[in-house]
Order: sequence, then C-alpha cells, then structure tokens
Amino acid sequence: MAIPKYNELYGPFMRAIQDGQVHNLKEIKNAVAKELSLTNEDLSELLPSGKQTVFDNRIGWARTYLKKAGLLTSPSRAHFVISEDGRKALPDADKIDNSYLSRYSSFREFVSSEEAASVIQISDSQSGKTPEERISDAQSEIEKNLAGDLLNEVLKLEPYAFEKLVVKLLEKMGYGSNLDHPGIVTPPSNDGGIDGIIKEDRLGFSSIYIQAKKWDPTRSVDRPEVQKFAGALQGQQASKGLFITTSKFTDGAKAFVNGLYGSKIVLIDGDQLMKLMIDNDLGVSTEDVIKIKRLDSDFFSAEF
Repeated sequence: MAIPKYNELYGPFMRAIQDGQVHNLKEIKNAVAKELSLTNEDLSELLPSGKQTVFDNRIGWARTYLKKAGLLTSPSRAHFVISEDGRKALPDADKIDNSYLSRYSSFREFVSSEEAASVIQISDSQSGKTPEERISDAQSEIEKNLAGDLLNEVLKLEPYAFEKLVVKLLEKMGYGSNLDHPGIVTPPSNDGGIDGIIKEDRLGFSSIYIQAKKWDPTRSVDRPEVQKFAGALQGQQASKGLFITTSKFTDGAKAFVNGLYGSKIVLIDGDQLMKLMIDNDLGVSTEDVIKIKRLDSDFFSAEF
C-alpha cells in the first residue's frame, strides 16, 4: 500500500504511545508500520531527493506537529511519551488533523497565524504532504516549465547546430574526459548516417556513434529510421550507438533496439534530452540554491 500522508499518521502514532510508557522512535515506527500493514518495499520507498525514506520523513513530521501541539513529550532524545492532553485526545485519534491541532495554543505559537492557516490548508487539502515533499513538487513544476522553455530554444537550432549540442552534452556528461578532442560532429553532407562520434573512455579505445534528429515533438521516430541507423553502425563496424531526438520513439522503434544482438543502441527522446541538459547544466543556469538542514543526532551523542 502507499505510505499514508503525514497528517494521516497522527492516529497511528498516538496509538503507538497510548499506554503511557516511554517509547523510542524505532519502537513507534515499528508499531505504526505494523498497524498499517506496511511492507518492506513500502518502508524502503525514497523521497525524490533519495536521501530519506518517505516513511521516515512523514513519521518525523507527524511527531513534530504532535509534539508542538503538546499531545506528546520527549523526556530524552528520540524517546516519546503521551501527554495529558494527548490522553484526552485519544478518542479522537483518527480525527486529528492540522485543523484539530490548531485548537492548541502551543501549535498556534509554533507558526504565525498566517503561516498556520497556510499549513492547515496545504496539508489537509493537498493530501498532507510534508514540507520536503512540497518543495520537491515545486521543484518538479519549475523543472517542467524550464524543460518546455528549453525545448523551444533547442527547436530553433539548425540541424547541424543541434548535432553539436548533442556532442557537447555528452562531453558535459563525462564521456571522453581528459581528452583534448573527445567528440566530433561529422560534416553535414556524406555523413553516412552518422551525425557525431564521442570517445567513451579516457584513452579513446571505444567510441559511441550518434544519430541526432531535431524533429517536431508531434512527429515520432519510427522503426525504419532506427533500422537505418543500425545499418550505418554496421557500416562503421561499430557496436554502440546513441539515437537522440527532440520528439518521441514509436513502440516499434523501441522493440527493434531491444531485439538487437551484437550491438547496442540507446534511444533518448525529447523529454529525456531536456532532463539530461538540465541535470548537466547545459543551456541553463542555477538561479537559487535551497539548503535543507536536519538535526545532527550524532553531535549530541558525543561527549563534551
């Protein structure tokens, strides 16, 4: 099953500590996971950042908000016990959301009245996403818009300029690193179906042959086009090919490359191309950097 949103974890979290005993965070997480029948696969799902599991992130924010509302206390690091207010709230455990928590002055003090209204509205109407998840969503939206703008600029390039851009991208990705001339673009005429060549390793023993098609995104590259490229590779006695386009590939084209023997052709469509350009800072620049910091528990475990 999908991991419940953090505001849906309030009830399970409260029931995990309802006996009034002190429980460490690991015990609480195990109890919540058991109540919700979460699998190891569920628990290992990562945030888009890849630095924390979705479950840990959401249980952490559930703990934070419950603590700020005064429904639990922390007598020692990573240990929690239900409070008197928490005991009184137990009958309503499954009804607890951020609107419910806002009845507690300590929660209202945690955020300003304006911020509190925003937290309540965002968390309850948008499925209780944590701040990290909301940042990730915003970043995805920004990158989606950026990809669209970037594609528009790429489509304005002449075909030969597009081929040079593709070779430059591969160089930015590290192919042929430490070589003076790792990639070349073949002449526009008489290229034999090969638009560029990039040296794969530092010593130049292996090369990747490139086909670059700057096509309208509404047009798809079909099987015959990829077959022609495969034939060009054979003519060069090459085993590695990269077919990049600003459009998409048909299922037939994908099936063809999956069935190849003795050679390997990688297909990169327009969406993937934009992502690679963004990830490798080609044609884009960094406008701002947001640092997200978390508590360093190891620091407080050390002896002073």
